[in-house]
Amino acid sequence: MSLKPAAVLDALRAVIDPDLHRDIVSLGFVKDVAIDGGKVSVVVELTTPACPVKDRLKAECEQRIRALPGVTAVDVKMTAQVRSAAASGPVLPGVRNVLAVASGKGGVGKSTVAVNLAAALVKTGARVGLMDADVYGPSVARMVGGKGQAQATPEGMLRPFEAHGLKFMSMGMLVNDQSPVVWRGPMASGLIQQFLTKVDWGDLDYLVVDLPPGTGDVQITLTQSANITGAVIVTTPQDVASEVASRGLKMFGAVKVPVLGVVENMSYFVAPDTGRKYNIFRPEGGEAPYKRWGVPLLGEIPIEPKLAGLGDKGIPVVAAEPGSDTARAFLELAQRVAAALSTVTMSQGASGSPVNVDADGPHLTIAWDDGHVSQHNFQRLRFQCACAQCVDERTGKKRIVLEFIDPNVRPKAIEQSGRYALQITWTDNHSTGLYTFDRLRQLCECPDCVATRAAR
Repeated sequence: MSLKPAAVLDALRAVIDPDLHRDIVSLGFVKDVAIDGGKVSVVVELTTPACPVKDRLKAECEQRIRALPGVTAVDVKMTAQVRSAAASGPVLPGVRNVLAVASGKGGVGKSTVAVNLAAALVKTGARVGLMDADVYGPSVARMVGGKGQAQATPEGMLRPFEAHGLKFMSMGMLVNDQSPVVWRGPMASGLIQQFLTKVDWGDLDYLVVDLPPGTGDVQITLTQSANITGAVIVTTPQDVASEVASRGLKMFGAVKVPVLGVVENMSYFVAPDTGRKYNIFRPEGGEAPYKRWGVPLLGEIPIEPKLAGLGDKGIPVVAAEPGSDTARAFLELAQRVAAALSTVTMSQGASGSPVNVDADGPHLTIAWDDGHVSQHNFQRLRFQCACAQCVDERTGKKRIVLEFIDPNVRPKAIEQSGRYALQITWTDNHSTGLYTFDRLRQLCECPDCVATRAAR
């Protein structure tokens, strides 16, 4: 009996992706099966070139195919195509995944982690961009050795700078060393909008965004303007740093950005003369503070005296000393981050997001990705705006009266704000409110939802 492709596929159904917990056939990873007598050739396309279990999956595929009757030779070719999380939309049309690197406080080495993580992703074969959103302390330009003046495309877009195989843009390239950045929140938010919409990032597998410390205007602007695929939190092994960083964790949760995990920077120090490992910031035997958060540890980056010097010279450690322990730590971090991002993109199903918004009929109709279709009366939805103009932030009382709202009010423009809300500009020119997806579902006036609320 001659060997059939179906038999090969059945054998490969036993190969399970350890992160997605599904077989590689149902995941669509097996792209081609060719049979020539007893020789079987298979192409397996993974979701990232940085897959940490690529060799393991290849070996298991070969083992399963060789076990089939009549097989005399096996050739398994492993390729990769980074999947899109539909994270970019019209703001970043060529970017497959947006990764935020955040911290609760300054001084934990967040920018160092962002730069070396981006450079490590490049080493895996990915197309990577790095956006320095830390507008008050822009250090990315120096850390990657950026020089020169920004150039514009014929279409009026800014070309990102390039170094070490990655594209980058930083405020540090737009001001000189003697120019202090003294900006209020709206100005900083405006710059982020420029970096998102006026920079020709091109086709990227990952855009790494170095956020400023904290949870202020810049973070809010980014989560509202670009659908972030995932975020990593950088901290150090201290309670004070961890407690502040946990606020960032809560912020990303509120705006429905998946937190992929924690990067513990300055985790330990290895004495070069003795090789002994020291936990400088954490008491011997003390528990890592991040363990209370319920998110995974993505990497532990050691204290490396050369790391700061390389940053000052504009050379990521993965480029300058790829064989060092610190470079290996960043490469392992890149693999784990890429795997976590792949898990997010491949696991996307019904997430409570709108797939269609229609304001042309007698009411606002929103079709959701779980199949529900909600309806909203325009006047009552305008009344439910929760912005500071409509609701007293101190008392929670309404500042507007339903009967005083124009009964013919309608949406003039509707834009999705990140992963969590719609921003509606009404015909009465009110535009400062966000309607979160959860809130819109709660306010649904379709017959089923009205009946359900009445029965409670």
